Amino acid sequence: MTLFENIFNREPKKICHRGEKDMYLVVGLGNPGKKYENTRHNMGFMVIDRLSEMTGTSVDRLKFRALTGECIIGGEKVMLMKPQTFMNLSGDAVREAARFFRLAPSQIIVIYDDIDIPLGHLRLRKSGSAGTHNGMRSIVNLLGTDQFPRVRVGIGGASGDLVNHVIGKISSGEREVLDETVKRAADAVECFIKEGIDMAMNRYNTKKHKDEEK
Repeated sequence: MTLFENIFNREPKKICHRGEKDMYLVVGLGNPGKKYENTRHNMGFMVIDRLSEMTGTSVDRLKFRALTGECIIGGEKVMLMKPQTFMNLSGDAVREAARFFRLAPSQIIVIYDDIDIPLGHLRLRKSGSAGTHNGMRSIVNLLGTDQFPRVRVGIGGASGDLVNHVIGKISSGEREVLDETVKRAADAVECFIKEGIDMAMNRYNTKKHKDEEK
């Protein structure tokens, strides 16, 4: 029995396949409060806000220590989530919801900022390590698995203090690029749910340029 199965004390739910009626939990990571609005670390929240606009859903119900809202995308029930636990404890909210709805890892999609990806680029993956992101570390630790899909929004690195870069306000020069990236990330989540992860990866993953590959 895997650690994920131990956490939920059950046999794992069957993996969702496109076309089946089931539920997805779409989690955008960020920090609550006005102090953190429009910061690079809140890209996950911004994508959830975009999805709420696209689906006409209010993400304002406090549940599982998160702001949540339920909608239908491609015939599938979806819960949009913005954890209110602050970034380092994001896993608390995700674990509570996953337990309540008896979700398999494949039904949890996490959206977050990534300093290791160039500004404005997207990377969708079926699974993977948490890397240096504290919110993802919390989720992986509490779920006991890293085998869940994620959408990584590139905010680029910084030559100075990385902490200040991450929690710093989005500059005017970055605004247009990141606004467009948020829209593409929301579209990617919609595509994932409607057409599957492979199609979403093929359509929305930013292609590397030759200078990046050197």
